[in-house]
Amino acid sequence: MKKVISIALATSAIMASSLVQDAKNAGLAPIPASESELLKLIDNPKNPITEKKVELGKKLYFDPRLSKSGFISCNSCHNLSDGGDDGIEAAVGHKWTVNPHHLNSPSVYNSVFNARQFWDGRSPDLEDQAQGPIQAGPEMSATKKHVKSTVNSMPAYVKEFKEAYGDNVKISFEKITDTIGLFERTLVTPSAFDDFMNGNKKAMTKTQKEGLKTFIQVGCASCHNGVGLGGGMNVINVTAEYKYMDVGDFKGDKNGMVRVPTLRNITQTAPYFHNGMVKTLKGAIKEMARIQLGKDLTKKEVKSIENFLKALDGRKPEISMPVLPTSTAKTPQSNLN
Repeated sequence: MKKVISIALATSAIMASSLVQDAKNAGLAPIPASESELLKLIDNPKNPITEKKVELGKKLYFDPRLSKSGFISCNSCHNLSDGGDDGIEAAVGHKWTVNPHHLNSPSVYNSVFNARQFWDGRSPDLEDQAQGPIQAGPEMSATKKHVKSTVNSMPAYVKEFKEAYGDNVKISFEKITDTIGLFERTLVTPSAFDDFMNGNKKAMTKTQKEGLKTFIQVGCASCHNGVGLGGGMNVINVTAEYKYMDVGDFKGDKNGMVRVPTLRNITQTAPYFHNGMVKTLKGAIKEMARIQLGKDLTKKEVKSIENFLKALDGRKPEISMPVLPTSTAKTPQSNLN
């Protein structure tokens, strides 16, 4: 009996190793288990990650006073207590303005693994991306001057910037957004999939492993690959047109390219697609296969892939709500107009 069990365990281990290799051959990669290896992936050599910078960036991320209204923070559309997004079809910003292009807020979790930022990929990194929503009229609607004046008006912020960057730091708009982007670099969520790929053969369930096989076999990994299982740029409507393409005016960049969403924590980031028109994960899987792979997936295949995607639900970093510096008489007043 013991011999039979040993053979079964050995066979299971061989099959798991084979699946890991298949996943690697398909272009999938795990979040490194080693902190030093992970740091190599997420760090910015121009602005190295430190604890003080991260803590300061977190405060700025949660501070609504950076917006014109004094009501909207980065966390408003990228809620870290949920999936890192806002859970609605299209982002809502200043004066309750719905995104004019009907664009859905992507998750900020694991966004450091994106090759480009924004749906049209117009930003190269998180630091550059952070400048956009703050200044966009339908979002936070602030000016560079407002943001700079707000932060510099509070001695506690000035003190923290000096502690993070040195006494001679110039607290500019760019330095502020760079610090927000640096905090966002740390929002990484390793999952059961990563544990499995890093050697723990029991980390994923049998149905999740079968789902990974299906995911690879039907071709999902052709776009959803790398550490982010997404994040690169690709053409939309390869084999058919997305059935809600007429909602909003977004058609991708000038070459029709769209940033591929990460599949990490995908169970928590409904609704789906760039305009948030697909409400269920099953629906998103089936529609994506239709328009990108030219395949009409069976219910069994859809369920199998969905089972795998559950293995991408990650362990979020523990984030305590920061206590923000007190406003002063010099702090710009909120403006709801």
